[in-house]
Amino acid sequence: MPSSPTIWRGCCGRSSRTETDAGGGVPGEDDRTRTRAQARADQLRAELHEHGRRYYVLDDPTIGDDDYDALLDELRAIEGAHPELVTSDSPTQRVGGEPVSGLPKVTHEIPMLSLANARSEEQLRAWVSRMRTHLAREGIEQPAFEFVAEPKIDGLAISLLYEDGVLVHGATRGNGEIGEDVTHNLRTIPTIPLRIDPRVGAQGTTPRVLEVRGEIYMALKDFAGLNERRAEAGLSTFMNPRNAAAGTIRQLDPRLARERPLSMWAYGIGRTEGLRLRSHWESLEWLREAGFPVNRDIVLLQTEDEVVKQCLGWQERRGGLDFEIDGVVVKVSDLELQRRLGVVGRDPRWAIAWKFPPTTKVTTLKDIMWNVGKFGDLHPFAVLEPVHVGGVTVKLATLHNEEDLARKDLRIGDEVIVLRAGDVIPQVLSPAPHAVEREGRSAPPLPPARCPSCDTPTVKPEEGVFTMCPNRVCPGRQWQLLKHFVSRGAMDIDGLGEKQVYQLQRAGLVTTAADFYRLTAEQLLELEGYGKISANRIVENIAESRERPFGRVLFAIGLEEVGFVTGRNLAARLRTIDALLAASPEEILQTPGVGPKMAEKIHAQLAEEQMRALIADLREVGVRMEQEGPPPGEGPLVGKTFVLTGTLPVLTREQATERIEAAGGRVTSGVSKKTDYLVAGATPGSKLAKAERLEVAVLDEAGLLGLLG
Repeated sequence: MPSSPTIWRGCCGRSSRTETDAGGGVPGEDDRTRTRAQARADQLRAELHEHGRRYYVLDDPTIGDDDYDALLDELRAIEGAHPELVTSDSPTQRVGGEPVSGLPKVTHEIPMLSLANARSEEQLRAWVSRMRTHLAREGIEQPAFEFVAEPKIDGLAISLLYEDGVLVHGATRGNGEIGEDVTHNLRTIPTIPLRIDPRVGAQGTTPRVLEVRGEIYMALKDFAGLNERRAEAGLSTFMNPRNAAAGTIRQLDPRLARERPLSMWAYGIGRTEGLRLRSHWESLEWLREAGFPVNRDIVLLQTEDEVVKQCLGWQERRGGLDFEIDGVVVKVSDLELQRRLGVVGRDPRWAIAWKFPPTTKVTTLKDIMWNVGKFGDLHPFAVLEPVHVGGVTVKLATLHNEEDLARKDLRIGDEVIVLRAGDVIPQVLSPAPHAVEREGRSAPPLPPARCPSCDTPTVKPEEGVFTMCPNRVCPGRQWQLLKHFVSRGAMDIDGLGEKQVYQLQRAGLVTTAADFYRLTAEQLLELEGYGKISANRIVENIAESRERPFGRVLFAIGLEEVGFVTGRNLAARLRTIDALLAASPEEILQTPGVGPKMAEKIHAQLAEEQMRALIADLREVGVRMEQEGPPPGEGPLVGKTFVLTGTLPVLTREQATERIEAAGGRVTSGVSKKTDYLVAGATPGSKLAKAERLEVAVLDEAGLLGLLG
């Protein structure tokens, strides 16, 4: 009886193998087996490349992680049995091999140029004027500029060289002419294609030679997680995401790069053979089609005014991005105009970087002090040697909680790294790398034994993150509750910020939240800083807040575990304050997003005498205590899913969400094939592009109001 041949079977992405018996065999079977294995390996590589492109570039995966891993495992098994089938562009080659002995030098055939800077509207317009003057000398009068504006990623510039569609090496920018070969590390980054899809592009063929230029970066959430892990392991932390990315790429061991969460944005094409492009914008479109991640915030603009508006807009929203940008790169799109403009020194005349103020600086930690939170939790904050960062002078910064303080090993007197991004509260990231080696460092700071606001002895609950002040009428705690009540997302009372709330509390005019509604303009006029107009306006704003939706009231009164969304869900389910006060933990548990422990805690707080007195007082002054609109499952938008993006002309994000949900609709954060409508305002970002790609209906504010009737 002849021996059984080796057979590869792909079932649900998994492989199995039946070994041949010793000796014998069917003549020619080895060749046929190898041919089948090669065909299956080629098929798996193509599928994995496509799934990777859909996941990392299009943000539209079609299979789950388990299915992807099964396909990858099958390919690994085939390549393990047939090492001669392994290719340099195989997805299995991302894992990182052995450390290299050094970083060889690479000469960039086309230099990677630096950029001149503009720090104001006047400087940017002067750049455009200089280009017009230069082109006029070249005989080109009134050139029709198109500009490409790109977020300037604060990362590490790299060059990727592809030959016949396969990545052959990658290098750092270096001095612009000579960089370092870091191919071993770049191969581990999943957003970098190991080969170019041969079907891509209107020109129909893969370029024989293609150099792609991009920026290696680390997303902010990934950077924060990396620093936390390093701090817990007793290692030094990175100063910023750029340092983390650059330090990783230049490591000799690719396994280290594999462990760190690096990504890439492609921003241009350098050397190429077999690819004809007329504009920079066209090159970005080609790169996107070819499977390279191209930032979807990049825009094509026609006028100087549009460029200025775009730069100022990105400067305002930089704190809301998931990655660090330190400016905007503006380029003339037309490649022939780029050639005619040329280079001056090491800077291209046809491009400029609008630079933002820096967001991290090093300064001295002078002291650590403590605030009382609205639930009695003690929060440390840093007193700093004043430092100019992110466009403002920072003297104080958050330290989050005592465990975070201990994990970062911050000491009074240390040189520390301070971060401020957009409107985010400044925070101390870590000691500067040299600070932990300083002799004579002070002792680790401890939470106070007595409350800094009311002098009550503090307690530390078992398994708790915070040391607590147990005094429920602590002035510091009450101030935080009052400040929270008037804040945006809660009762949103315009004109009452923390300074005004503190002033009213100190004057004895406001003790609980209900006291806001008893204020008169005459009382405010007796306080410093109020005139007749401002006093009347604040009283009117307070009166208007009585009409805030019931869910906002539940968030505003300061129930622990009840945020904006949970407050809205409680209001939608139980409808009235009386029903909520009478609800058992089991009934509260039926609310979406509420778990057993949360239900018990909400029930216990609502049973407290002080909370019931506050609710009764707020009801007496006319604050809304019942849900408006149809019950769940009714309304004109039942069954419809919405996503909001950008800034609407009139409605805030919270107001739009409330209107949609009151009409029976559902609001989610991400666009998918299940989204019915994207409501887009000004500066919509990448969600708009994804909605258009998925053919999701896009509405403006007027369209939304039309649906709402």
